[in-house]
Amino acid sequence: MAYEKTQVVLNQAVADLSQFSVMIHQTHWYMRGEEFLTLHPKMDEFMDGINDQLDEVAERLITIGGAPFSTLKEFAEETKLVEKPGTYKTDMTTRMEELVAGYRYLQGLYAQGIEIAGEEGDNVTEDMFIDFKGTVEKQIWMLTAKLGQAPNI
Repeated sequence: MAYEKTQVVLNQAVADLSQFSVMIHQTHWYMRGEEFLTLHPKMDEFMDGINDQLDEVAERLITIGGAPFSTLKEFAEETKLVEKPGTYKTDMTTRMEELVAGYRYLQGLYAQGIEIAGEEGDNVTEDMFIDFKGTVEKQIWMLTAKLGQAPNI
C-alpha cells in the first residue's frame, strides 16, 4: 500500500514543522522583558515538542515508502508558514499570537492528515495525527490563556 495522499500530507508536515521550529527558535532568541525568565525556557519545551513531532512524522513517511524533505531549500519552498526576519521590536504579545497562529495551522494540517490517512486506511498515521492534534490544541489553550483569551478550539 503506497498511501500516496498520506505521504503528501506527511511531507507537508515535515516542511511546516521544520519552519515552525525555526519560528519558535526566533521567539526564543528575540525575547526581552520581565517574562524572559519564564518564557525563555518555555520556548525550549515548545521546540523540543515540535522537533519530536518532526522526527516521528519523517520516520513514519519513510516507513510507508516516502522520502521526507531534508534541505533548508525544500522546507522554505514547501512550507505554508510565513517567515519574518527577527527583530527586538516585536513585542512578546505579538510573538505569542504568532505562535498561536502557527499551532492553529498545525491543528488544521493534522485534522487534514487524520482525514486523509483514514480514507487510505493508514490507521497508524491517523493515530499519530490524532495524538499530535491533541498536543497542539493543548499548546493553543496554554498560549491563549497567557494572552487572556479562550482557546476557541
